[in-house]
Amino acid sequence: MSKESNPNTREKDRRSFLRILGATAGVTTLGDLVGAKGTPPETGSRSSHLVRFGNTDLWVSRLCQGTAFRTHLSQKGDSVEAHNLLRYCIDIGINFFDTAEAYGSGQSEIALGKGVEGRRNEVIIATKAYQNFQGQRGTFSKEILMKKAEGSLKRLGTDYIDLYLLHGPDEKTPSYYDDMPSREVSTKRHMEEIADAMDALVQSGKIRYWGVSNHLPRQVDELIEISNQVSKAPIAGLEDYYTIIAADRRALMVDGLFPLIRKGNLGLMGFSPLGEGRLVPGRKVEDESALMDVVTVLDEVAYELGVTRPQVCVGWVAAHPEVTTVLAGAEKPEHVEENFKGTEVAMPGDVMEKLNSAADAYTARIARETIDSA
Repeated sequence: MSKESNPNTREKDRRSFLRILGATAGVTTLGDLVGAKGTPPETGSRSSHLVRFGNTDLWVSRLCQGTAFRTHLSQKGDSVEAHNLLRYCIDIGINFFDTAEAYGSGQSEIALGKGVEGRRNEVIIATKAYQNFQGQRGTFSKEILMKKAEGSLKRLGTDYIDLYLLHGPDEKTPSYYDDMPSREVSTKRHMEEIADAMDALVQSGKIRYWGVSNHLPRQVDELIEISNQVSKAPIAGLEDYYTIIAADRRALMVDGLFPLIRKGNLGLMGFSPLGEGRLVPGRKVEDESALMDVVTVLDEVAYELGVTRPQVCVGWVAAHPEVTTVLAGAEKPEHVEENFKGTEVAMPGDVMEKLNSAADAYTARIARETIDSA
């Protein structure tokens, strides 16, 4: 690979490079490849492997660093501490970063852009188009998505987005949390409109690949079928909530989306392995609660494997073959490093059975408690 193959050069050069890169399959070491660049950054004694995101030319670290900073770090675009954390991620081998226009009203995109400034060709960036417009759920169209993508490009300070996703279902698309519009109403025509809009963005060179987040299996299946029928840029992947305490959403993933991920050869970013922070050590957990039952099992497994509770949480998500990368939003270098090491934890079959049983029991108890409280 020549040093001239750089994604920050002209679009023609980048596309040529990607065609060459696409001929490679399987897993590669960090020493061989980082992101879309032919030579890796210095990583000291730390090594990692990159995996292919679905059927794309994106080679990503098993840990994706999120930028929805809510506790220790500010979402402000000029946060030097956030910039330093993002550069630290690159230094230890993390090349995949997730953001969204909705995080901090675009400030997280600005922070990410500044954090990777000068190192853009070493990283893969995913960002998301928000489905809310002026405080209300709106409808995605080609014009709206083009405008939103241009806004993200400007805030990120880059000329292309590697992976562009819909942050959630729009007004014409039923969601997991509500039934408006009805789930019985066909959404295929609107999914065709979405696919057309995303294809236009790919053809413009503004984005390389696209996907959706938090959509129901039916819409994902429709998008896969549309991709198989027309010669347009196909859906490339998903970003969805997946954690040991996902409760009934775990069934949605395992029974609904995992088969589609295999069917469409899609990449998956499984976000929030620590359950929105509820599984972080030191957080208060009520005695004899459903959550405490899971925490007890997690700590038993952590002791057995000689690792930490967060590493067990990350390792459990990463152990599912449908999950390409685990999306976590640690806000301190030591926690980033801990999560990253979690992707390398070997999870024996008996350990996975124990953890899955804990997840099943948690789901059943939450369901009972919900019925009792109704």
